Amino acid sequence: MLEIYNLTKKYGDFTAIDSLSLTIQDGQICAFIGHNGAGKTTTLKCIAGILDFEQGEIKLDKIDIKDKPIEAKKILTYIPDNPTLYEHLKGIDYLNFIANIFELSKEERKSKIEEYAKRLDIFANLNAPILSYSHGMKQKLALVSGLIHNPKILLLDEPFVGLDPIASHEFKNIMKELALQGVTIFYSTHVLDVAEKICTNVAIIKNGKLIKFGTMQEVTSDDSLENIFLELENEKHN
Repeated sequence: MLEIYNLTKKYGDFTAIDSLSLTIQDGQICAFIGHNGAGKTTTLKCIAGILDFEQGEIKLDKIDIKDKPIEAKKILTYIPDNPTLYEHLKGIDYLNFIANIFELSKEERKSKIEEYAKRLDIFANLNAPILSYSHGMKQKLALVSGLIHNPKILLLDEPFVGLDPIASHEFKNIMKELALQGVTIFYSTHVLDVAEKICTNVAIIKNGKLIKFGTMQEVTSDDSLENIFLELENEKHN
């Protein structure tokens, strides 16, 4: 479960996140939607413990990210929209490096690397240097690296960008399977039709403020997610 209470993040006088509160339960997939610069990436980085914040509280499976950052990060995966990888390494060496950080056994890492690398069609390229990978291949490797330690919470920033249609379809299946196992998934996206199909919940943010949050069924009962988002974005503050 992911719990956020009154999260506020400032850059000088600019308020990037303004008193944001939401709770995502175990097994829920929540789309995080907003225009460029709305505060999605900043929010995700605060949850992941990458950015500090001035006010509020964030708990990952009841663990406070500020009080116990290492313990919280052990159950977390955060994949940014443009992952930074160690390009001088081979793909398999990078995955083993990540496995070492999370102290995975040889048997467990071998099983998980093989499972996810094959499903995302990167397994045959793991012995090649990451420097030789295309953008899509790097995205696949980053996703595999984030799945092998069995995280309880997945934070993803535009995870489908760069993926080919087959890998995109397979990753949707992986997300659904993990949710059925109780994993909490919170991901930012501009691909609203996909979000509408696979997500149980949706959060819409505008200028750092949460303006809509609920189940996908509640939010889209009268219209498509795309039309609702566009309508909310066009509303003028009174």
